[in-house]
Order: sequence, then C-alpha cells, then structure tokens
Amino acid sequence: MLDGRRKSIQAMASRLPDGNEQNLQQFVNQAAWDPAPVRRRICERMLPLVNPTAWVIDDVSLPKDGRMSVAVAPQYCGALGKRANCQVAVSVHAASDTASCPLQWRLFLPKEWAADPHPHPARGRAP
Repeated sequence: MLDGRRKSIQAMASRLPDGNEQNLQQFVNQAAWDPAPVRRRICERMLPLVNPTAWVIDDVSLPKDGRMSVAVAPQYCGALGKRANCQVAVSVHAASDTASCPLQWRLFLPKEWAADPHPHPARGRAP
C-alpha cells in the first residue's frame, strides 16, 4: 500500500490522495477477498530471488488480553514462555543462506474454536 516504512492503517491512509483512514480500516477489516492469488504472486516473485535451500515451518504467538479475537484461547505462548491467552500463527518460509520469505501463513485454530458450531455472536469466526 504505497511506499513507506510504516504499514499501519493510519500511516497508509496518510499516504493516500484522499487519506480516508476510516474507509481504509473498513476495507482491510471487512472486505471479502481471496488471498490465494496474492500469495501465489508472492511465491512467483520471491522463489527465484530467495533460491531456497530449505523450507522453514515456524510459529509466532501473540499474547492477548481478551478472548474475542479469532483463535484466541489459553494455549502455549512462545512469546511468554508459558501457557497463556494468545493467538498462534503458523507460517512456511522459503530460506537460503542469504534470504528468507514467508510464502504461506494462517492462524492455528484451537480445538474450542474448531469444535464450536455456534460461537458467541460477539466473537469473531475464522474463515
């Protein structure tokens, strides 16, 4: 979303001609779009540059205070080194001695989220 170091909604909106932060926030949070073509394009562009010698599977935990964000549950949180309320994202990276790039990623869905056929209406739901 345009050149610039910061990729927050506020920073990106400030670089747009109309600078409408609310519209950009709604687009990012509510627009339905298929990420597959974007991820495919990342792979097409980055694989020749990285020239991978290894595939790395990694996880990142994001501590959370509440339980309303998608996939938040009490689970092992690597960022804290203990069991805590968090989200866990899993990714696959192409890697070489000189570069790496994430090519696929998604939230890990804990059992309580995956098995809940009728989630609380205020709670998000993973696609």
